[in-house]
Amino acid sequence: MSVCVCVYRVVVMASCARTVWLGLKLLFIAASVSVKCASRSDLFDYGVQSGDRTLQSGSDQTQTVYLDRAVFFFDQNFEKVYVNTNGFVSVANPPAQSEYLGKMPATFGIIAAFLGDLDTSDGGGKVYYRQSTNPELLQRIGDQINQAFPEESKIKLTHVFLVTWENVAAQGAPDRGDGSHKQRNTFQLVLASTEFTTHAILLYPKDGMLYFSSPVEGESQTIEAGFSQGQIEGWLWSRQGPYYRIPTNVENTDVRELVEQTNSGKRGVWVYKIGSSSFTDIIPGHVTIVKEDVFPLEATENAEAIYSGRGEFTEDPLYVVEKIPPGRSPPESILLPRGNNPHDAYPLPRGPRPVNPQVVVLDEQDEAINVNVFSYFESCASNRHKCSSFADCRDYDTGYCCHCKPGFYGNGKECVAEGKPQRMNGKVNGRIYVGRSGSPVEFSNNDLHSYVVANDGRAYVAISSIPASVGHSLQPLASLGGVIGWAFALEQPEYMNGFSIVGGVFTRQAEVTFQPGGEKLTINQEFKGIDEHDHLVVSTRLEGRIPEVSPGATVQIDPYVEIYQYTSNLITSSSTREYTVSDPDGSVRTLNYLWRQQITFQSCPHGDSIHSVPPSQQLSVDQVFVMYDSANQLIRYAMSNKVGPISGTPEQNPCYTGRHGCDTNAACNPGPGNQFTCQCASGFTGNGRTCYDIDECVEDSGICGAHTICNNHPGTFRCECIDGFQYGADGRTCVQVHHDLNHCHRGTHDCDIAERARCSYTGGSTYTCSCLNGFTGDGRVCHDIDECQTSRCHRDAVCHNTHGSFICRCNVGFDGDGISCTADSVREKTKCEQDRETALAATSTFFRPRPTVGQFIPTCDHNGEYTPMQCHDSTGQCWCVYPTGQEIAGTRTGPDSRPTCTDIVPVGPTTRPDVRPPPSGANLIFAQNGKIDHIPLDGSSMKKEEAKTMLHVPDKVVIAVAYDCVDKMVYWTDITQPSISRASIEGGQPTAIITKDLGSPEGIAIDHLSRNMYWTDSGLDRIEVSTLDGKHRRMLFDTDLLNPRAIIADPVNGRLYWSDWNRDSPKIEMSNMDGTDRTVLVSDDIELPNGLSFDQYTRQLCWADAGTRKVECINPYTRLRRKVVEGLQYPFDIVSYGRNLYYTDWRRQAVVSVDHVTGKEVDEFLPQKRSRLYGMTTSYPQCPQGLAFSVFIKQTLIFKVSYFFRH
Repeated sequence: MSVCVCVYRVVVMASCARTVWLGLKLLFIAASVSVKCASRSDLFDYGVQSGDRTLQSGSDQTQTVYLDRAVFFFDQNFEKVYVNTNGFVSVANPPAQSEYLGKMPATFGIIAAFLGDLDTSDGGGKVYYRQSTNPELLQRIGDQINQAFPEESKIKLTHVFLVTWENVAAQGAPDRGDGSHKQRNTFQLVLASTEFTTHAILLYPKDGMLYFSSPVEGESQTIEAGFSQGQIEGWLWSRQGPYYRIPTNVENTDVRELVEQTNSGKRGVWVYKIGSSSFTDIIPGHVTIVKEDVFPLEATENAEAIYSGRGEFTEDPLYVVEKIPPGRSPPESILLPRGNNPHDAYPLPRGPRPVNPQVVVLDEQDEAINVNVFSYFESCASNRHKCSSFADCRDYDTGYCCHCKPGFYGNGKECVAEGKPQRMNGKVNGRIYVGRSGSPVEFSNNDLHSYVVANDGRAYVAISSIPASVGHSLQPLASLGGVIGWAFALEQPEYMNGFSIVGGVFTRQAEVTFQPGGEKLTINQEFKGIDEHDHLVVSTRLEGRIPEVSPGATVQIDPYVEIYQYTSNLITSSSTREYTVSDPDGSVRTLNYLWRQQITFQSCPHGDSIHSVPPSQQLSVDQVFVMYDSANQLIRYAMSNKVGPISGTPEQNPCYTGRHGCDTNAACNPGPGNQFTCQCASGFTGNGRTCYDIDECVEDSGICGAHTICNNHPGTFRCECIDGFQYGADGRTCVQVHHDLNHCHRGTHDCDIAERARCSYTGGSTYTCSCLNGFTGDGRVCHDIDECQTSRCHRDAVCHNTHGSFICRCNVGFDGDGISCTADSVREKTKCEQDRETALAATSTFFRPRPTVGQFIPTCDHNGEYTPMQCHDSTGQCWCVYPTGQEIAGTRTGPDSRPTCTDIVPVGPTTRPDVRPPPSGANLIFAQNGKIDHIPLDGSSMKKEEAKTMLHVPDKVVIAVAYDCVDKMVYWTDITQPSISRASIEGGQPTAIITKDLGSPEGIAIDHLSRNMYWTDSGLDRIEVSTLDGKHRRMLFDTDLLNPRAIIADPVNGRLYWSDWNRDSPKIEMSNMDGTDRTVLVSDDIELPNGLSFDQYTRQLCWADAGTRKVECINPYTRLRRKVVEGLQYPFDIVSYGRNLYYTDWRRQAVVSVDHVTGKEVDEFLPQKRSRLYGMTTSYPQCPQGLAFSVFIKQTLIFKVSYFFRH
């Protein structure tokens, strides 16, 4: 058997005396067989520079990822997956690792690439993930799948999801005693999907796999890999679904075969078909034989030899030496022998093999023979694009590094101009307890902004939306944003600030311990690099408790120093900070806290880049200013920062003290003594004392190339491709986009409307149209089929044709559903007949066969149902009733008149037999085209199996629904023949209450206290109000509106909220319910606010945004705003009930529930007939109870609105 080894040609120097031995040795070497194996260079591009996101560092960390397109796993498709540190991706939220490590097959759906107890908490490893539809990447991955399944037709991918575990260590693995670091593995998983199938590609590079076991419950457990469907629920019990073991579905497989074998033609690369719409089992790739390359020995003076290893399995090569770059002579001896200890291996550097193999040279002049096996490495030739555009790429013996060009500084991957001011933006989340409070202050996406004048080290930081309950107490924490001061501190000679060392991608973890109370606060910050606006991006999380600082107190922080200790990928520091609190009563307190932090980053391991950094540096911070701005709810910090030696006389040159007078966009260049010069930063022009931005787009109109737009920015410019173009493989040239379009998904097809036809995507940009059941035609034009022509009803029934269907009604004297009819003589009596019989029996006796005066006897029609109009024979009064017999309020007339009940209760074919009123209790009510459905709620859980259609409204498109808890009526808007209608949920027929002067009614809200309804009209751009019967109609707003969409009422507090879908200026507004005090509530960071919901108990107004694809909430009284969930597909409407938020989603065609506290998706309901879902609301068994103090508000509001209508 051939073993998988990485093969390189060697340079050999031999003496004449050993020529014969050498010839025999080379003959043996030449006869050895080399096999191509996967290396880290074969992995698909990954990392932050490729647009990847990073999983939080730690052990057993999980991240939910909402997919742009669903993946198939076995016979199901999934809209989201879960990425975990422990080497797997799952389709269900994984339990604690103790439930699955060492216990495969798992009880949940899991794709285990390398399942073990893995860890990234030391900062040395990362887990990256991203989605992509990049055509070139899809092509490369598709080619890999086609290579594994050569007999199948060429695959056409639409979406890929990539996960890369880089340098992950086993949990608890110690550093090795020989001075080298703990063993780490790098591997990759790709989920590649078409419209109908999903394949998995697993890559295990030979140079990235150093261990194959991890500790589980104190014992070493062999790594596992495979596909497990998890538990499958049955009618009576559940069973374990299929489990396929990687690589060959054989028990007790040596997991080292993951590296050594293949099913795709390349060792270490495995391809499987793991799911489809008609799936039966996992299908492995078919190419298990690898083409083997034999290098014969040529009898030349420069004979070439191939070193193939020991001829037995080994994880590492026998010799590992430095590579000799082209143009350099080999040293006399660079042979590094290996010991017998298998753990003495030198770690292999990451990177591709050299393009040009080294040549074996035989020099008879040399006395000794040295065989040098060159390890491979990444070079600038294929990685120059990973460096900043302001950096040079430099090759070293073991790899490459990026170095910023003169006039710029950074780590080479990211470089900024010397002297140019820097900005930092980000969000702050978390919660802080203040003093002895038992309730935390929540931070939810609070804005953090910072600005640094780089040429004097002055940093300014501001955090917004800080309530007074915590704002004063945050004043001592100047270092909360002071990390940017360290990053861009003024450098003393031979010393480097943070950005010069780590660049813009790093993590910072800090712990603050306050004295004397012992309160602790943890600060976790992830710096994500410089964005397209040249701003450093950071996310911050705060957790813990801080001592209370009294409102109105001021805080003064004395200058301090902090010692930073530097190693290859870790920076640590600690210090004690003193601060003085001056309370409003005049008392002064001096307190302190202990500050400890560590910063982890990825340095370049090649060359002497990290070794040029002094092992210890001192950050000196002075001129510290802190303030809480209660009026604007801002916490502000400012400080001056210098980095230099721990001891020694400070430099007095103005460039090192910051007192130079150069422009803020200029670099200060020190001269002898106190002399200096000012030089404008790159991208600026001037004399250094005054600098002006250079508009590169104007000065060189062709600077960006063809098919681009040039955008000028301070100190730089950006090139963007015009519409229809995107950057090609070189990242610079704009090439025309040729995307396959799913016209069915985009709605750009020419099929008939969704109520009559179905559009089916067939790949590429093609589709087919077909008529739905009940219609006939070519799919582009469909006509209703008159099913009554084929006599589908019972012989004793009459057939009524409907749109796309039909209804059967039994004849007089028969009862049934029309398909089956039974003579009245054997059928059960209807409710009307029973009520009539009971009324007659209660008053009739043998001596009195007629009803007594004053007794009401109901009237039934020939089918035994209540007639629409009922009359009292004794009083002469008449009224209209619902089919249940319940009187319709407001229809009773006196003896001399009769109501027109046919206008209120439509007469026609009965509804389908499965239509029922919703059960008692709470229900979700939602609209789906021409019907309104309901889902009973059990607490916060959807009883999906009991979901039913509540009301059919054929040929209508119901947009919004609302519920009146007093009369138990559901109201809805229809845009086909614009109208607003209502019906009782207890079985009433629909009644149109407003049919005139409507454009496109899209939102509706009910005030159950004052008995009014409000609606938005996006066609006429106005908001109106009327009483619940449609009378007393008034205009509320008809100015400053453009496409008003959702509207919601808070009757208890007398407030009205609505969203405006204006694409140029979207907003959410509020007012009193009589239209006074109109105010814009939200106008930032929203795009398409579709749905609104208000929870009167938490005072949270939440909205679903189809543009930002988020659900967010705000307290209208405190204006505190928070993000609940993001990554949605196309939310339409939203309601709140209990702990959950429920929203309808157009693309998922589902009702989705989300825990509004944790932001995690809880459940999903998929209707049996899939189509777009529109508005939704909730029905309650009782009206919501307001607070005690709201009674006065209710009464006042009712008076105001009533007055509004009267006048």
